[in-house]
Amino acid sequence: MSRSQGAIDRREEILRSAVQVISRRGHADTRLSHVAERAGVSQALVVYYFGTRESLLAQALGYSDARFYDLAAAELAKTATATRKLIRLLELSCTAGDPDDPDQPAWVLWLDLWAVAARNPEVAEHRRKLDQHWRETIRTVVIQGVASGEFKSVNVDDFTIRLAALVDGLALQVALEDSEVDADRMLQLCLGYAASALGFSLPRRRAVRSPRTPAETRKAAVA
Repeated sequence: MSRSQGAIDRREEILRSAVQVISRRGHADTRLSHVAERAGVSQALVVYYFGTRESLLAQALGYSDARFYDLAAAELAKTATATRKLIRLLELSCTAGDPDDPDQPAWVLWLDLWAVAARNPEVAEHRRKLDQHWRETIRTVVIQGVASGEFKSVNVDDFTIRLAALVDGLALQVALEDSEVDADRMLQLCLGYAASALGFSLPRRRAVRSPRTPAETRKAAVA
């Protein structure tokens, strides 16, 4: 292994460890030493690569999102229809998340990022880029659907912002284990809004399961 590849691998391991540690402890209670211990490296190396906790938080979420988009791109490439692409994108997005699985949306990290971004310009810029990428992913699918006639003509930018905000808002409730909003309810509401706004019918086989309780959701995540 080359020295440069070794550095890339160490940096990725630190980011993976940061996702796990911050998701469990929260940004406020996470120290760089905690991440270093999890990654099996020195705290000095974490500081060398990332500098501050805030920078590490932003880049850890960027790493988690990149893994999610890689998975989403592979999934969306399996179908040609915009309707199926949008449904699958929402299915992948509407989850309770798992800090040990970097391919799942890290909603708990988003809670911390939003809070820090309000006061930290560097983190705020990371948040802007991540939100822009998310909206562009939705926008691309909707434009395809309108062009193919699968979706009715809509203001694509307005729809994109509304759907992205709905996903983000409901994800907060899921992450906080709201008794009335679990991942299944989140998916049901997002699919319902998209189908109504864009004028397509949801396949019967995509009927949403009965909502789980928060305890059942946690149990399923670790099974």
